[in-house]
Amino acid sequence: MKGKKPTKSKSTAPIINRRAKFDYELGDEIVAGVVLTGPEVRAARDGHIQLKGSYVTIKNDELWLNNASFSLKLNERGKAGARTVDTEARKLLASRKQITQLALQKKSGMTIVPTKLLTKGKFIKLVIALGKGKKSWDKRETIKRRDLDREYKKSTKFHA
Repeated sequence: MKGKKPTKSKSTAPIINRRAKFDYELGDEIVAGVVLTGPEVRAARDGHIQLKGSYVTIKNDELWLNNASFSLKLNERGKAGARTVDTEARKLLASRKQITQLALQKKSGMTIVPTKLLTKGKFIKLVIALGKGKKSWDKRETIKRRDLDREYKKSTKFHA
């Protein structure tokens, strides 16, 4: 009796947009599905996606992910590991209630920012959050707080 070998996914950790927490004060989050083709799914499972600089827009009562970089494998002979970067808009799947709630928040000056891409399990989901843009002094304060925390951890590590 021969069985199928379980396929192992290389990357089960979520793809995180670290820049989103730095550039925005993030609010409530929504998990939305993403409409992808086969090569895009493979890129997501392998971790070849970059969310830095991407954003979500609302067109015709639908959510669209813009400017996310998918590094797709090219199936050309003689070129091992050849890749191309694709940044076209991709449709997001969310309930009508969630989309109208996001549209109201967007009218009040908030931005919809993707924070994580979850690849664990059967479906690929995108965690999006409402964010308000930080000013430059807020960013400097964040850097200062991060450096102080790092120094504190370093000093307690040597004394403990």
